[in-house]
Amino acid sequence: MATIVGFHHAQITIPKGQEAAARHFYCGGLGLPEIEKPESLQGRGGFWLEVGNQQLHVGTEDGVDRRATKAHLAYHVSDLAAWRARLVAHGINPEESVPIPGYNRFEFRDPFGNQVEFIELLSEG
Repeated sequence: MATIVGFHHAQITIPKGQEAAARHFYCGGLGLPEIEKPESLQGRGGFWLEVGNQQLHVGTEDGVDRRATKAHLAYHVSDLAAWRARLVAHGINPEESVPIPGYNRFEFRDPFGNQVEFIELLSEG
């Protein structure tokens, strides 16, 4: 039987020409390592990142109101409080999310309007 075994990558978009600012936020601010795009795709703009054993593809696209959607990526993190402080230090305003039993979480918009969630599993104990 054919099955889906997991996600290979997810893609978000930023405005065309904003790759340097996006690298500053995602690589510098969030600490995600950039990985090389295949040569056949390099002329399309954007860049790729490694997130654990998966990839985040940052593409370029104009004419999109990213603030008009609830679509988002949720990053599983440790030490949510430290992440909140780090984001505030980078000028990002985290907002409380609707509670989910067993988790702490918050949401924010990246500098390009993409919604992002950071979620941390609560310790059992």
